Amino acid sequence: MKTVPTMTTDAEAEAFLDQDLSDLDFAQFKPLTWETSPKSARINMRLPEALMAALKAKAAKRGIPYQRLIREALERELAKP
Repeated sequence: MKTVPTMTTDAEAEAFLDQDLSDLDFAQFKPLTWETSPKSARINMRLPEALMAALKAKAAKRGIPYQRLIREALERELAKP
């Protein structure tokens, strides 16, 4: 059975999906509620410029928008017991 490697960019994910996945073990997947849910609530906050620059740099390194990185961090924190 083929497993999904750790991917950190959209380009890596697209490259993975461009192969034959017929022997992929789907039991390893978990639902991502935060990314598929409609985004209708807004949030507005002030951040230090250095923190905003760090957020954007980390998101760019992963190939994702910085807002998605913030959503991931919030979801991860809320999933903790």
